Amino acid sequence: MGINREHWPKRIIDSHLHIYDEAFPLIENQGHIPKPFYIDDYNRLVTGMPIEGGVIVSGSFQGFEQRYLKAALGNLGDNYVGVTQLPGSVSDEKIQQLNEHRIRGVRVNLKRGVHRDIEGIVEFGRRIWDLAGWHLEIYVDSRELDDMVPTLLKLPKLSVDHLGMAKSGLSQVRRLAEGGVNIKASGFGRTEVNITEAIKTLYKTNPDCLMFGTDLPGTRSNRGFEPSDIDTIVEALDDSDAADKVFYQNAKEFYKLP
Repeated sequence: MGINREHWPKRIIDSHLHIYDEAFPLIENQGHIPKPFYIDDYNRLVTGMPIEGGVIVSGSFQGFEQRYLKAALGNLGDNYVGVTQLPGSVSDEKIQQLNEHRIRGVRVNLKRGVHRDIEGIVEFGRRIWDLAGWHLEIYVDSRELDDMVPTLLKLPKLSVDHLGMAKSGLSQVRRLAEGGVNIKASGFGRTEVNITEAIKTLYKTNPDCLMFGTDLPGTRSNRGFEPSDIDTIVEALDDSDAADKVFYQNAKEFYKLP
């Protein structure tokens, strides 16, 4: 597919990117440690894209570490916020302190077997919402969502990474979108989903749900972000107002960006 920048959206919020700074601890996960990926690397790869803000998401390699996140957010400026990982035992004071550093949510990794207590996750999600207006973000294989959907819909605010990963789980992701859950159109190199079908289906289901993300640097995915991924979304939506929602407005509102 050729890249058609003429029809790209005029503004973009990248709702999903990672920074791996070797100045801070990285934890081996399933035998893998990512190569360093710095802010300068990110900026180089998105040169020419009309990015006006973004969301740095903690990966499994970063555990409950926030020092790297605070440093990266300090360097990138007010139009960037963070999503971290925290244990359920974290204190109220810690959450409120992290909120001052523009951290806006907690990521829960269901795909790699890190968490399985769904009721406990919902309780935690309600707690961080009441304390700081934070959301939960889940990384999950959507084929495993069957029994989880009714419980997850009890959360006051939730997002799902990478279109739910699995093609056969799209119906479950759609159920979440119907319930007001936000879905990230990201990680195209790691998902089995038919991207065009998913974008059309989810936008029709809930125009406010989809948020674009590059997922850079794409660690452990079959391929990293490519500019043609933008074209794929634009062509699936076939409407400039819809594109502005998916690439900008939905993420701006969800993450309370300035």
